Amino acid sequence: MWKLNQFNYTRRPSDRIQIGKVLVGGDQPVRVQSMANTDTNDIAGSVAQCLRIVEAGGEIVRFTTQGIREAESIGKIHAALRDRGCDVPLVADIHFNANAADVAATQVEKVRINPGNYVGSIKIGDTSDYTDDEFAREYEKIRARFIPFLNICKEHGTAIRIGVNHGSLSERMMNRYGDTSRGMVESCLEFLNICKEQNFTNVVISMKTSNTVMMVETVRLLVAEMEVADLHFPLHLGVTEAGDGEDGRIKSAVGIGALLADGIGDTIRVSLSEEPEAEIPVGRLLVSYVSTRKGHAPIQAVESPEVSRFEYRRRKTHAVANIGGENVPVVIAPSDGGYAVVPDYILSDNKVQGASGELFPIYTVKDLNAIEGDVSAIKFLKLNYRDLNPTVVDVLQTRTDLVVLLQTDHQNGVAEQRAFFHALLNVDSTVPVVLARSYAENDLQYLQIKSAADLGVLFIDGLGDGILLENKGNISVEAINSVAFGILQASRVRVTKTEFISCPGCGRTMFKLQTVIARVKARTSHLKGLKIGIMGCVVNGPGEMADADYGYVGAGRGKVSLYKKKDCLERNIPEDEAVDKLIGLIKQNGDWHE
Repeated sequence: MWKLNQFNYTRRPSDRIQIGKVLVGGDQPVRVQSMANTDTNDIAGSVAQCLRIVEAGGEIVRFTTQGIREAESIGKIHAALRDRGCDVPLVADIHFNANAADVAATQVEKVRINPGNYVGSIKIGDTSDYTDDEFAREYEKIRARFIPFLNICKEHGTAIRIGVNHGSLSERMMNRYGDTSRGMVESCLEFLNICKEQNFTNVVISMKTSNTVMMVETVRLLVAEMEVADLHFPLHLGVTEAGDGEDGRIKSAVGIGALLADGIGDTIRVSLSEEPEAEIPVGRLLVSYVSTRKGHAPIQAVESPEVSRFEYRRRKTHAVANIGGENVPVVIAPSDGGYAVVPDYILSDNKVQGASGELFPIYTVKDLNAIEGDVSAIKFLKLNYRDLNPTVVDVLQTRTDLVVLLQTDHQNGVAEQRAFFHALLNVDSTVPVVLARSYAENDLQYLQIKSAADLGVLFIDGLGDGILLENKGNISVEAINSVAFGILQASRVRVTKTEFISCPGCGRTMFKLQTVIARVKARTSHLKGLKIGIMGCVVNGPGEMADADYGYVGAGRGKVSLYKKKDCLERNIPEDEAVDKLIGLIKQNGDWHE
């Protein structure tokens, strides 16, 4: 049975499956894929976009497949690509229509189904509690419909993805398990058990949500459950509705990067609200960066039971001024500058400057004796894991005025910094720790992806009371500061700006997604702490927006519905009125400020 090694990178052993000419899982590299946002019935446009994705390095391409017509159209796209000499595997994305899945399985190399809407509920219009008998009857209804689909896939050599989305968990699972990771895992396991019973092994699994913490914890829980059941299907990773620009890149790198750091993941899709070919370089960079941890020098450490991989528990620390304790994680900026979001502290001539101008010293392990006579309210101590010895541990256990600046130069810096926290937990040290990482990037996207992959997983695991991000390349300190705050927000430990939960768009999208996102952002990006969902259609929109305060969802061509949480308050508004109506809704509920 495979068990995650928290301190030494090893990749989870998975079964190798075949999707057309592409192998996924086992000893294969992590595959990078994307999803087209064209109308699947637009054959020429879909072929052209698919070729752009492939040219960018995409290895698998998915198309939305709403019905029988689209299932036949994806077959035509497939044939046209083969005529052009392109053999990229195609995936049909199915929601609500099992009949379309049957047809698509005869046309392309892979079909994605969503357990949450593969078949309709037996309790239509009734959301009362499911009895055990009703719960079992619905399972038999799923099984009776799913097995013929598997037989078609067997006949045609078609792979499937069982893709569970938090935003479209079935009413039955919600009723039994609530809006939880456990509900998502149980939904997936039902379908996997049918596959096992039918000896169908050409399966990939995904567990997606826009909440990075839930996404990471859910995949970890599924992997643990599969190991117990002796199931080793490959995993597809992604954060749904990640957004666009910096936010989308950081959020994706935090969620996907956390699992890749665990050695989990066989194929990924970075979901950006941009053209799909823009997703590929981000995904390839993320995969490449995490893969550099392979073969690193071993890290000797003892795991603490206080850290849970399946639920968020922030490490208990005492407060030193506003660092640690119950305070949100702080940001220390690398130098002074004109910041849009003001950092809590600034580095200044090997000292740390507070908000009111006071200067606090920075010590190293060689300066421990000098700390004794210092009367400064905060003393920062630079350490790395290899500095820990009995003398240093004693200082960290006894002093209440220290803040550790935790550095690393290890090939697997994530694991070495994690080892430091486990060492503190094992000796009951509550000293607050600021995660310090340094890079040498000239490309902002590289800094966003690398730092988010390195630091996000530690915050998700409840480790870290602040962040100090430095870069020796040609990137402004304002941009570096923005990345630092972005990592904290994507890791869901500190909110400093409006969070936009926006889908990447597909053939179901009812409006020009990028235009609408820009329009909504221009009017609402000053609403610090508010979460606004911008969804192209109703497949995942209302569900994923359960975590958002307000939602803007495509209801039909040129029509938009507006939500507060999961409640639809305005239906079928003309698109040209929708942003004003959204702002009116925010004002009516007292969440607007100028």
